[in-house]
Amino acid sequence: MKIGFVYDLKNDYMAAGFSEEAAAEFDSAVTIDAIEAALRGMGHEVDRVGNFPVLCGRLLKGDRWDLVFNIAEGVRGRGRESEVPCILERFDIPYTFADPLACAATLDKAVAKRLVASAGVLTARHAVVSSEAELESVDLPFPLFAKPLCEGTGKGVDGASRISGPAELGRKVRSLLADFCQAVLVEEYLPGREFTTAVLGTGRAARVLGTMEILIRQDAPTRDYSHDIKENWQQYVDYGSVSEPELKREVEALALRAHTALECRDASRVDVRLDREGRPAFMEVNPLPGLNPPHSDLPMIARREGMSYEALIAAIVNSACERLPARKGRG
Repeated sequence: MKIGFVYDLKNDYMAAGFSEEAAAEFDSAVTIDAIEAALRGMGHEVDRVGNFPVLCGRLLKGDRWDLVFNIAEGVRGRGRESEVPCILERFDIPYTFADPLACAATLDKAVAKRLVASAGVLTARHAVVSSEAELESVDLPFPLFAKPLCEGTGKGVDGASRISGPAELGRKVRSLLADFCQAVLVEEYLPGREFTTAVLGTGRAARVLGTMEILIRQDAPTRDYSHDIKENWQQYVDYGSVSEPELKREVEALALRAHTALECRDASRVDVRLDREGRPAFMEVNPLPGLNPPHSDLPMIARREGMSYEALIAAIVNSACERLPARKGRG
């Protein structure tokens, strides 16, 4: 197939004046090169398109592809991950990963929590705070946890995110409102062990690839999986297997149910943490999981399960090809 490759290159945004944290979700040249090499290794022709504005220009010029491999995160707003899927659907071009509705629903963490809860998935109780005045309406028991409503990669999470009282809540929410110009998710703190589960496939064909436990070291600056911890994972994090069969089964069953309830496609990564009673609870899902070969959780899980990076990319493409009118160029 002729595959268009759409992405946000981190260096481009840093050169345009974005801060390190603002550009945290964008991809490095290492990731872009690795994905292209994997696609070419499958026998496909790869056209590096670039970001959303470039894609729009190419489409208006009349350029078309058999499939678009899309990992573009977008820049702002809770619809930012939906931009590329929306315009590709307008031009009737198939693409990898979630559709516009699923991208928007999963980026807004409160919407995602409501949807999985309606499907019977356990998740922490929460409130959405859009202004300082709404702090008084938060009726949840401490400790709490606060983070931006529509961000990923641990952005906005730090040592002050775990909150033990009203004064701390006010300080953290005011800081997040000012720094991210969006609503804040405030939820009951989940004190137990943390896991991340990789899911491959779509709908009834979806299956769990594997699960890692996230073990933050004692010398880390915070005990939660913050942006700083994720960026410096080699210094602060150990990734373990889940040795208890029943716990593993429960975590993975929850992740698979969340993936299908939110209508993720091709691949996702679901974050799970144990609540006060030791029960797995949904935290959030990434429908555009990171694909940096040595750094991102999804490829890490694939390696632990004996799946090569090339096989992982092939699985994503093959899943997307199931939605093509005719199965052409399957890897």
